[in-house]
Amino acid sequence: MQKLALFLIASSTVFGQTYQPNWESIDKRPTPAWFQDAKFGIFIHWGVYSVPAYAPVIPGKLAYAEWYWNAMTNGQKPGANAIQSGTWAYHKKMYGADYPYQNFAPQFRAELYDPDHWADVFQRSGAKYVALTSKHHEGFALWPSKEASATWGRPWNAVEIGPKRDVLGDLTEAVRRKGLKMGFYYSLYEWYNPLWLTDKPRYIREHMFPQFKDLVNRYHPAIIFSDGEWDLPSSEWHTPELMAWLLNESPVKEDVVINDRWGKDSRHKHGGYWTTEYTPGMSGMEHPWEESRGMGFSYGYNRAENLSHYHSGKELVIMLVDLVSRGGNLLLDIGPDADGTIPVVMEERLIQIGDFLRVNGDAIYGTKPWTTSRQWSAGEVPKVEYNKEYETAYDLSKLVAKPAAGKASIDAFFTAKGNNVYAIMPRWPGRRFVLQSKAALKPKSVELLGGGALKWQPTPAGLAITLPDVPEDLMQQPAWVIKVSQ
Repeated sequence: MQKLALFLIASSTVFGQTYQPNWESIDKRPTPAWFQDAKFGIFIHWGVYSVPAYAPVIPGKLAYAEWYWNAMTNGQKPGANAIQSGTWAYHKKMYGADYPYQNFAPQFRAELYDPDHWADVFQRSGAKYVALTSKHHEGFALWPSKEASATWGRPWNAVEIGPKRDVLGDLTEAVRRKGLKMGFYYSLYEWYNPLWLTDKPRYIREHMFPQFKDLVNRYHPAIIFSDGEWDLPSSEWHTPELMAWLLNESPVKEDVVINDRWGKDSRHKHGGYWTTEYTPGMSGMEHPWEESRGMGFSYGYNRAENLSHYHSGKELVIMLVDLVSRGGNLLLDIGPDADGTIPVVMEERLIQIGDFLRVNGDAIYGTKPWTTSRQWSAGEVPKVEYNKEYETAYDLSKLVAKPAAGKASIDAFFTAKGNNVYAIMPRWPGRRFVLQSKAALKPKSVELLGGGALKWQPTPAGLAITLPDVPEDLMQQPAWVIKVSQ
């Protein structure tokens, strides 16, 4: 009996871990392996803000349409910025100065919402996980949250008003039927929640904590993207206590992935994976990280954006490749319309990414960074600012274009898996590609993914690889992958 007791104690140490409600303990939890293997996820910003679906488009500026309520409110104040004043001017023109934001809720009808179609598009895109805004900073919940309506004093969830259905639950089931991981974005604060404005400790205790636990217990998310944390330190949010519940007691304690947005002191310091937003992402980091961004300048659907504001399919593929080569993930956002449809240009972009991944996914999924992340052509290498949290210049198309005189351009990105090395070329190099490497390469075979075996020979610089004349369909790819098997 004594041996059995000792075995049980040892087993609990090996197979389970109790986390204390402090960052020192919680930060010791490794991010579940599936996240870093997945590489590509879909972000979805959808809510009452999808009705006006507007933010002024100002060259060189991000304009988040999901911030419409905040922008129209602050646009009425002295010192408003151009996005805020432009939003307020638009609101007055289209709806009138006395039209309250809350009146948009009944118009968020989702009458054409087809969660099975959404899930099919996500699967075809090659994404491995999905994160839907369970609620954004406006506080409107996409599931039957009793806390939402109780603290707002009006119907403020998608079951009681607007769609009159559990849009979050319906998508969760559809996504999981396609074999993808399903998770949620959750905003800690709510701009104009009466309880938040009058008594923040009560808001946290009586609204946020029970609402968060209800979301987790109902839908068992695989990933939780927290946000809206910047007004308070994590000690005042009591998020270490909430994380201790999540990781010790909740139904997803073993497999859930969490991010780093749990207090104004926590980004790139505490929690799970590090987050960046509209930046080139991170470099030189072994810690898991993820870059999130929309296809244009906004997360929520912005009707003021036109095609020229959207990244092309090729640009999005190269962006994914670049981030993965440095050990990161891409969480690419779509902003559905209030009627429940995915804008056609967004759906097209997702399918274009999927077309690439069907042929070349072996170079993306489950890979690690190689000894170097990229190979430059001869010339001056441009500087890129990495490891920032928010809005940093990232014009990748200039880095991979045919180089100008005296300037360097990226000839290939590299990833690795097991004994395999992948060279991902953003431009077709012609009949010969020299894979430059200081590491000793001892190939057993070399192949062009989707194109068959290749001839190669060692050189003092690395490997000289002979490429074929490829068919027209392969020439239309956004990038080409050489696999070196050792």
